[in-house]
Amino acid sequence: MEPADLLRYIAGVCERRGLRYFITGSMATIFFGEPRLTNDIDVVVDLPRERIADFAAAFPAGEFYVSEEAIQRAVARRSQFNVIHPASGLKVDVMVPAGTPYNELRFQRARRLRPSPEYDAAFASPEDVILKKMEYYREGGSEKHLRDIAGILRISGDQVDRAYIEEWADRLELADIWRQVLAAAAGPVEPEDDPDT
Repeated sequence: MEPADLLRYIAGVCERRGLRYFITGSMATIFFGEPRLTNDIDVVVDLPRERIADFAAAFPAGEFYVSEEAIQRAVARRSQFNVIHPASGLKVDVMVPAGTPYNELRFQRARRLRPSPEYDAAFASPEDVILKKMEYYREGGSEKHLRDIAGILRISGDQVDRAYIEEWADRLELADIWRQVLAAAAGPVEPEDDPDT
């Protein structure tokens, strides 16, 4: 199984069950930005407690590893659990979102995109991918998140609603990081020619 196959599988599981979801993280970064290697798929799923057993059953034990107990904990705590495909070493990080206004907005702003000609899936908007990447950078300090954001701005910059990012960066206390991102994107300032020299 390749990452593209697993992406299609997890999207199909959510679609067939009528679960609200969207792809985020590295896969969304690659879609809106620049290619890079990843073995992980990040998906946000609005998973009600009563749908846990049905969701777990979509990943047969002979092919996948998923713990129903871990799903129950994640749903109760609004955290995350993993679905692992041992034969390929691929992993899905399934995030169960807290019921915040921002998370609800992320679902509303999700876009239907076509990762391949055979199917389409729900993806986080590029603005929300950037905001989450800034949150992850604040939490862990990994420069890869800033590189991912730079890639999105280079490839999809003309489609990115910067006013929306600025508004939510303020609300989520990410304004300093957003300014840092914009300064890096602008690049070094070229010195002006001195007409007297």
